[in-house]
Amino acid sequence: MKISKEAKIGLTGVIALIILFLGINFLKGVSLFSSQKIYYIAFSNAKGLSKSSKVYADGYDVGIVSALHYNFDKPGQVLVEISVDRGLRIPKGSSAKLDEGMLGGCTLNLLLTTNLTESYQPGDTIKGSDAGGLMAKAADMMPQIEKVIARVDTLLATLNSLAADSSLPTIIQNTEQLTASLNQSANELNRLLKKDIPQLTNTFDQAGQHVTQLTDHLNQLNLQATLDSVNTTISSVHQMMEQMQSPHGSLGLLMRDPRLYNNLNHTVQSADSLVTDLKKHPKRYVHFSVFGKKK
Repeated sequence: MKISKEAKIGLTGVIALIILFLGINFLKGVSLFSSQKIYYIAFSNAKGLSKSSKVYADGYDVGIVSALHYNFDKPGQVLVEISVDRGLRIPKGSSAKLDEGMLGGCTLNLLLTTNLTESYQPGDTIKGSDAGGLMAKAADMMPQIEKVIARVDTLLATLNSLAADSSLPTIIQNTEQLTASLNQSANELNRLLKKDIPQLTNTFDQAGQHVTQLTDHLNQLNLQATLDSVNTTISSVHQMMEQMQSPHGSLGLLMRDPRLYNNLNHTVQSADSLVTDLKKHPKRYVHFSVFGKKK
């Protein structure tokens, strides 16, 4: 059977269209030879997400975004159709999140839970959260950045005022003098630590040795015998004091009997009268003559 030239041209065109279709879908990431499950994710803003974007679960590529639909029944909501591997199980309570990249674009991440009993069925709608990522975090940080910038402006204004102050050179000069004084003090302290401190340490060591030797000598002395002798002496002094204070002893009588004082006083007075009379009338008591006693 002979095929005409027109049939060959038509068959070649059909094969080219099939190859073109398969190539386009391959570039989009659509696998035509594996079964897929379709789910929908509701977002209030899907900016940055495009068709054929990758879908990740725990950082692993599990599918692609097959279509984007605006939900006319619920204005302000975008339905994202995703095609994922048939072996992927999405537990109930899972959600999806859009992470906006620094240089544009958006990544869809499935946040899977650990619900082992219930799961979403193909065609169900999963709750989604809007794009976050670095840009959203940067937007959240803008108020704090503005506060920091305001403080930096205040700091710069203060530095400018300080730089324009006429007393700044004097302050710098005083600071240099203070630094020089501190350096000199540090040098003197180092010299003290190198020279005087070792000498003081040696002196303390020698004093400690002398104290140790004195302690050894004291340990060698018979301190107990000395203490016993001191105790005996103290006991003797106590006995003597008791005898002196006793009214029956000789010392006690001498110290307590007033007659001794009166007799001594009377004796002194008699002796004084005798001496006075002897001075006035010496001839009554002494007779002396060269030629003999006068009749």
